[in-house]
Amino acid sequence: MTTFDDRERAFETKFARDQEVHFRIIARRNRLLGEWAAERMGLTPEETDAYAKAVVQADFEEAGDEDVIRKLAGDLTAANVDISDAEIRAMLNDKAAEARRQFIDSAN
Repeated sequence: MTTFDDRERAFETKFARDQEVHFRIIARRNRLLGEWAAERMGLTPEETDAYAKAVVQADFEEAGDEDVIRKLAGDLTAANVDISDAEIRAMLNDKAAEARRQFIDSAN
């Protein structure tokens, strides 16, 4: 029975690690997305840092990416930046790839 118990523990450990990695990559993606949006809005470096943190926090409102997209769209529109949801979604994908690369580079 210990072989099965060991396998079960190994799978549980791998699952927990995979979830942690996913969370870190998504948080990094949201931070990069916030920095991009802050640049588009012309925020100062201090404001950019605070805004990027706010975008990361916005992702905890509901499951999925819609809460982040809604925040960015609303804030960019309020700052008179002409942007579509499609552009935000495309940047979300770009920043996800960048965050994944950064995570892999930092692990090596």
